Amino acid sequence: MEETEMPEQILKIDKLNKYYGQHQVLYDISFEIQKGEVVALLGPSGSGKSTLIRCLNGLEQFQSGFLFFGGKQITPQEKNWPQLRQKIGMVFQSYDLFPNLSVLDNILLGPLKVQKRQRAEATAEALKLLQRVGLEKYAEVYPRQLSGGQKQRVAIVRALALHPELMLFDEVTASLDPEMVRGILEIIRELSERDNMTMIIVTHEMNFAAQIADRILFLEEGRILEQTPGKEFFQHAKTQRAREFLESMTF
Repeated sequence: MEETEMPEQILKIDKLNKYYGQHQVLYDISFEIQKGEVVALLGPSGSGKSTLIRCLNGLEQFQSGFLFFGGKQITPQEKNWPQLRQKIGMVFQSYDLFPNLSVLDNILLGPLKVQKRQRAEATAEALKLLQRVGLEKYAEVYPRQLSGGQKQRVAIVRALALHPELMLFDEVTASLDPEMVRGILEIIRELSERDNMTMIIVTHEMNFAAQIADRILFLEEGRILEQTPGKEFFQHAKTQRAREFLESMTF
């Protein structure tokens, strides 16, 4: 009988708790991510989705619990995060591009300064990535000359240039005009289907989540109320609260 190959675990969170002072915002968060899996974090505003995703690469410090990446426990200390952030890429709603740097220089900052790669090799790869998202003509322009959708594409390329093993997307279409949203979602879809990229996505785009997510984590008030396979969640959510949430969303 042929043995089934076990999926490779990329990330494991075990009983993670997060406080702001005395106020607890995440409660005993536990889940795992396998290589190539796409997980969507859904829930109402203020449920802790963005806080959780920011805890996964050190932008927010958690107070108790355990985080394992690639089978190794990550102690939540500032000195541990710079190296880990090379493996966990993150794209924000607000782009966070440096306005005084060209598109190309924004992308090259990490590969050259952090990873100490050769400029010629890093530049060639950056230009290929820009071509992939339709921005090869914009390498030498500055962020102020770009639309919101173009800035978000540059932010995605900047994260990909570090060769991450896991990508985090935090409401990356929330500040975009509707016609720009589709292009960004198509790039994320291609990363999943063509590159088999492991991803955690915070989104309010329900149709997109239904199409792309292998699994849904539904959060409310800092707790995971349910973890359900993607299609099953949208057809037969387990909890009444999740069903109410889905009914309130237009998709």
